Amino acid sequence: MSVAVNESSARATAIATQGLRKSYGEIEVLKGIDFTAREGEVVSILGASGSGKSTFLRCLNLLELPSAGSLDVFGERVRLKQGASDAHIADRKQVDRLRTQVAMVFQNFCLWSHMTVLENLMEAPVHVQGRKKAEVRDEALSILERVGLTHRADAYPAQLSGGQQQRAAIARALVMKPRVLLFDEPTSALDPELVGEVLKVMRDLATEGRTMLIVTHEMAFARDVSNRILFLDQGRIEAQGQPQQLFAGGVSERFDQFVRRFNESAAH
Repeated sequence: MSVAVNESSARATAIATQGLRKSYGEIEVLKGIDFTAREGEVVSILGASGSGKSTFLRCLNLLELPSAGSLDVFGERVRLKQGASDAHIADRKQVDRLRTQVAMVFQNFCLWSHMTVLENLMEAPVHVQGRKKAEVRDEALSILERVGLTHRADAYPAQLSGGQQQRAAIARALVMKPRVLLFDEPTSALDPELVGEVLKVMRDLATEGRTMLIVTHEMAFARDVSNRILFLDQGRIEAQGQPQQLFAGGVSERFDQFVRRFNESAAH
């Protein structure tokens, strides 16, 4: 059963790309991506290794700069200067501001090892957003309670399990009050028995109507939680649509092959 399957076409556009390309030297990883995510939509991005999924996600947060094409965040065109072989940021203040609206959760947690969990959550809101320390502390503790980590607020990352570290990383993203959450294979670095606790937090976020773009190999999760599946193949959008459409088969031969290979791998 899908968590949220309301029609999204009437919602405001959160992120849009047109002709988005990314190359590293002679290797073109993204080959012209036209994509729109609307507010409140949960989009799972699937594809084989090397298909461009993580590169695409990193371009949306400008951790990677597109080689060509355009990126709009809530209707605002990101200003980039096109160089001989790649783009450059034209307005650093604009990028810094837009990044506060789009938070990213990485595969390997990326928590600051010398800070406690609570300090990890408070650092950016206080020192980047300029918010009051007491206010941020209260909000951080409230979010830690939501992700089941209140009792680990004063622990350091090395004292946490992988699942706890990833939940702390999600909490750190939430305390920034982003309008979009990007997840880059958030369970891929976890032991299998810890995956469920992270997916539960993400399921809860999806039910709140948050805008979420998720690169994942968790097929059942993608099928159950997403409004839409985006399937990348060799740097292009091979197929997209509602989960029930794509997983029923027959929409895309490449997607059907991908699912079969995944199921065969999981069976072994």
